[in-house]
Amino acid sequence: MTAEPRLIEVDSGVAERGPTALRIAVGGQLRKLREACGITPQAAGEHIRGSAAKISRLELGRTGYKERDIVDLLTLYGVTDPEQRTKLVDLALKANEPGWWHRYNDLLPQWFETYLGLEGAARTIRTFEGQLVPGLLQTADYASAVVAVGYENSEATRRRERGQRQGIDVQAARRVELRTKRQEILNVRGGPTLWAVLDEAVLHRPVGGTKVQRAQIEHLVEMSTKPHVTIQVLSYRSGGCAAAGSSFTMLRFAERELSDLVYLEQLTTALYLDSREDLHLYREVMDRLAVQAETPEDSRELMAAAAARL
Repeated sequence: MTAEPRLIEVDSGVAERGPTALRIAVGGQLRKLREACGITPQAAGEHIRGSAAKISRLELGRTGYKERDIVDLLTLYGVTDPEQRTKLVDLALKANEPGWWHRYNDLLPQWFETYLGLEGAARTIRTFEGQLVPGLLQTADYASAVVAVGYENSEATRRRERGQRQGIDVQAARRVELRTKRQEILNVRGGPTLWAVLDEAVLHRPVGGTKVQRAQIEHLVEMSTKPHVTIQVLSYRSGGCAAAGSSFTMLRFAERELSDLVYLEQLTTALYLDSREDLHLYREVMDRLAVQAETPEDSRELMAAAAARL
C-alpha cells in the first residue's frame, strides 16, 4: 500500500517575508507533490483546465492561486488528509493577500513593487553600491536625506512651483517609513542574508550632513557584526574595479527552479536580468569585488575610523 504524500512544513517565518515568499513556498510544495507522483506538468495542467505553462507559473510562485485549482491538484496528487489539504489551501489563499507595501502603492512604481516582493523572498542578497548606502542598511535620517534629494526631481518640485506645499512633507515621511519598514526582512527568522560591497566613496559622501553621515557609518559598523550581514569596503587603495560606475543587486532563491536575478535600478525604471550570460557575468564581477575589497574585519575598522574622523 502506497503511503499518502505528506506536505513539508512551511516555516512560519516565510509568511512574515511577504506574499511573494509564501507563493514561492506553496509553489515548491505543489512541485514536490507532483514530482513524487510522477505526474507531468501537462497532465496536471489539463486536470485544472489549464496548461503546462500554468502549472509552471503556479510552481514558481509567479501568479496567485485559485482555491479550486489547489483543491483539484491535491486530489490529483493523492493528498486526502483533511488537515493537510486545509493547511495548504489556507497558505495559498494567504499568499494571495497584498504585501505590506500595498499601503504605499501610491508612492511605488510597479517595477519597484515587484522588487520588494522578490527581495523578501530571496535567500541571499548580494549588492554592490558605488554611491549611496544600500536601502536595507540606511538609518532613518540618512534615508530622509536621500529621499529629499531625489524628491527635488519629482512631482514635489512641480507642486512647489505651483505653491502646493501641503502634502509634500507627508509623502516624504512615508517614503522614509517605507525604506525602514523594508529593512524588517533582515530581522525575520529565516530571512535573507545580506552581503554588501560598498565603494569607499560611500563613506565620505556627506549625505544629510556630518552628524547624519557619522551616525550612518556607525550603524554600518553595528550591522556588520550581525551573523547574517556581511559588509565589505572597496577601498581607494584597491584601484579600479570591474563594476566602476555601476551599482547592482543579485538575488538568489532557495528553490532550485528559480533562477537568480540581477536588479539594476535606474531613474524611472529598473531592469531584471536572468539570462545565463548576464548571470555569469555579474556573478564573476561580484566575486571579484569581494576578493578585491577589504575583508569584513578590516572593513569594519575602516568604517569605524571614517566615523571617528567626522
